[in-house]
Amino acid sequence: MRLPGTTLTPRENLRRVLRHGRPEWTPVCGHCDPYNQPNKRGMHADLAAQLADVKWRDESTVAFSRWLGLDITDWYGAPIKSRHRKVTVESVKSGNEQTTTWRTVKGELRQVQRYSPDTRMWYTAEHMVKGVEDLGAFACMYGDLEYYVEEDGAARVEKRRQLIGEDGFMMFSMSGTPLGQMVRTHAGAEALAYLWADGRERLHDLFAVMEEQHRRYLELSLPFKPDVVVTVDDTSTTTISPAMFEEFCLGYTDRMADATHAGGAFYFHHSCGLIRDLLPLYRQTKMDAVHAFTPPPIGNVTIAEGRAALGSKISIFAGLAQMSQSMTDRTAVARSIADMFREAAPGDHFILGLAADPEKTMEETEFVRDECRKHQRIPFRA
Repeated sequence: MRLPGTTLTPRENLRRVLRHGRPEWTPVCGHCDPYNQPNKRGMHADLAAQLADVKWRDESTVAFSRWLGLDITDWYGAPIKSRHRKVTVESVKSGNEQTTTWRTVKGELRQVQRYSPDTRMWYTAEHMVKGVEDLGAFACMYGDLEYYVEEDGAARVEKRRQLIGEDGFMMFSMSGTPLGQMVRTHAGAEALAYLWADGRERLHDLFAVMEEQHRRYLELSLPFKPDVVVTVDDTSTTTISPAMFEEFCLGYTDRMADATHAGGAFYFHHSCGLIRDLLPLYRQTKMDAVHAFTPPPIGNVTIAEGRAALGSKISIFAGLAQMSQSMTDRTAVARSIADMFREAAPGDHFILGLAADPEKTMEETEFVRDECRKHQRIPFRA
């Protein structure tokens, strides 16, 4: 939302933040997805209808942000799908359990996922990569992927671009670093620890295959002209040490950032974990922003510490952690929001994300928004 007395559109203002200029206000951007959606209590019927069945890649973030008068950073996603050329895939579902088997010329991989009725989400009970012996088959499986543009992809991207207009950004999300993907999806932290110790060179070989595929995906995505590419790494020092990130991720990040910049987009590293000790390494890269930067009490690094560690070339896109905490003491909540803006002063290189929370009513959400509005305005300077 353009603030009173300002001249830039929200999209122009966001670009000024990321181009190291002087924004007119600190952007506060809404977000809504199946994990993050507001409690419907007290919600206006029109908004409740728009958010009745929140799905990935739908218009919920745009609707949620517009209703609250927030800037838009919409995780839409590139219209790219994948298929295997030679590897065969078999998936068998039994009750709340689904077993998938990939058969390659270098062996089989097996993954088991289970559905939790309590959370209404699937989680991985058995990863496909369990040890060094699986790396050959996994590299074969990953390298066999073929990416292609969805038939109606261009039309859908243009429709979403028109929907957002000048109210913000359209962001394409994609896989994080190969190391991060191994933690989150393919092997898990425990197996990766053994691979790091017992299969270091083979990991390097595998990650080269994964990077090549990520690059192909990116090359198909960039012609659709997203404002931002977000690599969903979810990096955290609870699973990835600074030494591991330095060895496996620094070069990868710069190569992907260079390709993204050449395509006219900004490059965000999604990293909503305990990242204090990784920030000096992030500073060495060409990333434009640390996305979902998480201050205490959930994270372990403050906004002020983050600004000092990252320098003036990397922006902080921080989550409003107040949305996941108690709202009983409104004075304390207001103070904590004011503290974030104070630590971010003078307000450049800083974006805030207000993600919906199932435990928070719209009244509580609007309270957080209103407290942010008290501090957003940055005195204009040409």
